[in-house]
Amino acid sequence: MYPQSSQKKFWSFKTEQELQERRLLQNYNFIARHGAAMSEEQKAAFFLSADEERLLLKQYELQLKEFCKRFEPPMPKYVVGTAFHYFKRFYLNNSAMDYHPKEILATCVYLSCKVEEFNVSINQFVANIKGDRSKAMDIILSNELLLMQELNYYLTIHNPFRPVEGFLIDIKTRCHMNNPDRLRPGIEDFIDKTFLTNAILIYAPSQIALAAVLHAASKEQENLDSYVTESLFGAAEDKLPVLIEAVKRIRSMVRTIELPQKDKVRQLEKKLEKCRNQENNPDSQIYKQRMKKMYEDEDEAELMATSYHMNASDVSLEVSHLNSSNPANMSIE
Repeated sequence: MYPQSSQKKFWSFKTEQELQERRLLQNYNFIARHGAAMSEEQKAAFFLSADEERLLLKQYELQLKEFCKRFEPPMPKYVVGTAFHYFKRFYLNNSAMDYHPKEILATCVYLSCKVEEFNVSINQFVANIKGDRSKAMDIILSNELLLMQELNYYLTIHNPFRPVEGFLIDIKTRCHMNNPDRLRPGIEDFIDKTFLTNAILIYAPSQIALAAVLHAASKEQENLDSYVTESLFGAAEDKLPVLIEAVKRIRSMVRTIELPQKDKVRQLEKKLEKCRNQENNPDSQIYKQRMKKMYEDEDEAELMATSYHMNASDVSLEVSHLNSSNPANMSIE
């Protein structure tokens, strides 16, 4: 399924360098639009750099993980994985200065609940959010269509959890490992960490799943090298080097995760509040005016539609009356 999926075709990339270039472009485009009258020194002082954006987004990825962990009712892990995919994809096409990560984060989780059929109402959802829940509901619902548009409506996500189950069944069948299910905690911990890396945008779910299984096995002092080389790829040895390199790279990504420093994050949060696009800030006057005008336009369009239907009804009645009273409109055989 994955090789023919939209995820593989449109949302899988070859290298981290390619991802970095896309993020640099979004940062450059935002600053070019909103800082045209500034000098380079002024731009550097006022706007977030691409590296600062990435650091801030890492912090919000951690918040996404914690939000899903605390969610009631308990959220299935595949819903969490899908939310991470949406969040990372969105910021390949947009700057954090254009759309605040805290607002997009909640929208990503809400949309993933719907797509993965984890049935919670919007009221149940915002009950998990601290602060003004009515405002949170408005923000989520107003951003939902935007998010789907930025994802190009490719909403189906292939997570590594299903391949993991396949590997564990296969290990039970073809290996002599004692109780392979004891690998599960290590596997799940490893996959959780891959969501904080670029791995899910580069590698196939099956590659991530195998990296997780091998990592967990090494933690349990189990060696699965012969299982990989003989059982999995005994008939396709030419593909083995590519797989080994992918597994090494994924494990390296997880091993080298750097958590953002809280002091630095606080500074960037303050900077973001000043340089963010006020047209997309629910607390700004320009946003409130834009929303007010939008609702007024909708009301006016609805009023015009109602008026049109009433007039059309009057015309229909009048024509009906004429038809019934005019012999010329009678059918002649």
